Amino acid sequence: MLLGSIEAGGTKFVCAIAKENYDIIDQIVIATTTPSETLAKVIKYFKQFNIDALGVASFGPIEIREDHPKYGYITSTPKEGWKNIDIVGNLRTHFRVPISWTTDVNGSAYGEYVKLQEKEGHTSSLVYYTIGTGVGGGAIFNGEFLGLLGHPEMGHTIVRRHEKDKTFDGCCPFHKNCLEGLASGPSFEKRLGIKGENVEDTHEIYQQVAYYIAQAALQSTLLIRPEKIIFGGSVISENLLAKVRIILKEMLNNYIELPPMEEYITTPTIENNGSATLGNFALAKQKMQQ
Repeated sequence: MLLGSIEAGGTKFVCAIAKENYDIIDQIVIATTTPSETLAKVIKYFKQFNIDALGVASFGPIEIREDHPKYGYITSTPKEGWKNIDIVGNLRTHFRVPISWTTDVNGSAYGEYVKLQEKEGHTSSLVYYTIGTGVGGGAIFNGEFLGLLGHPEMGHTIVRRHEKDKTFDGCCPFHKNCLEGLASGPSFEKRLGIKGENVEDTHEIYQQVAYYIAQAALQSTLLIRPEKIIFGGSVISENLLAKVRIILKEMLNNYIELPPMEEYITTPTIENNGSATLGNFALAKQKMQQ
């Protein structure tokens, strides 16, 4: 059995092939340009292999309702040229195999869930946030994704402004003071005129960003009560998460009992940004068995 994975991102598509046990045997990175050019390269890649199922995790928003006319589409994305693109439909014209379809963060969440089940044997709920160029979140509860009318949009929850950040306009075109608008990578450059990767981790901006991320962790903690919250993405570092843990503990004020903060608020278990790829393999295999 061969399983395929597509992690469809705004800057690159990561495509991979694995055996039934999820061991990767081949992988390629394709730059995200126009839909026609990018998908043609993706299809050409997978035609080299006789895949039995395919898992796709995409940037969004996407349509996940299987009874909806636009199931399998990227819908109202701000990414130029990619609005209302039928990803699953395009793939189905070339591959007569089961195709799973979810968001990039759901794919990552599921990959972490599979790995933790294998490692710890009991994790049944978690929340996964990616904080990078954009901000997104996915949640697993008893092995199932949360969200029926659509996938969660955790990056666009509204957060309270930090005292030293009240004049910043935010960088989300839809909401001024959502998590993405105030804590994503582009927010560093918009505030400081310096790209996020060039901002020293001792800069006070990280205290403000940690304050926003801690609010997201607080919301997920109180609404979902997961066993673990995982933060990935280019903005996240251990130094930043150390600040998040302190602020979250202060915000909770001993109201509820949680695992030790170093175990509760973590970075991904899977190295090299491989969470979504593993999640796609597992979801593709699951789709075959339905």
